[in-house]
This record gives sequence, structure tokens and C-alpha cells, in this order.
Amino acid sequence: MGESIFSKEFYGVAKIEKVISGIAKSLAEAQLSPQDLANPISFQIALSRLYEAILKSLSEGGKTTYVAEVRFRDSLGNPVIFAVDLGEKPPALSESRVKVKIVVEFIEE
Repeated sequence: MGESIFSKEFYGVAKIEKVISGIAKSLAEAQLSPQDLANPISFQIALSRLYEAILKSLSEGGKTTYVAEVRFRDSLGNPVIFAVDLGEKPPALSESRVKVKIVVEFIEE
């Protein structure tokens, strides 16, 4: 790996929650599109897809994991949201809402 040329730090907040990992994967496969909201019938079909995805993941016995939803604003003021999988055991933090520091490093190869 090359040498770090430039780095930028961002500060934000993270909300830590316990989730069933199989549901997130199943919901990612059953995505909603703008056409799904076009009329009541297409919306009902989309809800059915989501419902089936949730039932499928629950029947497969998805394991629980802890996930942090990280939120901050980029250099242009745009909101940025991403998730970090923290593993199967709860993190050693006293609260479920914590401050975070995000470091972006630009590396020359």
C-alpha cells in the first residue's frame, strides 16, 4: 500500500441497534422503485414482496448482529449515511447514540 498524501476528518453521530442480519440482506434484494409507488396496485405488490422477504429471512433463522447507522455531512454540506457492522456482541459503549470521527485518506499507489 502507498503513502498517505492527504487526509480529511469528519465528525458525526452513530446510532447502534441490534438487527437480524438476514432481514437486511433480504430487504436489499426486494428493493422498491419509483414505479412501485405509482398507483395503489403496484404499491400493494411491492409491499407483498417486502413481506415475503421478511418472512423468508425470519423462517431461515437469521442471526442477530449489532449495526451502527453513521450520519455526517460531507465538505459540501450533503448528508452522508452508511452502516457499520459491529459484530454479534454488543460494543463496549455506555449509550446507543455516540459521536463518531470519520477519516478519509487519499493514498498514492
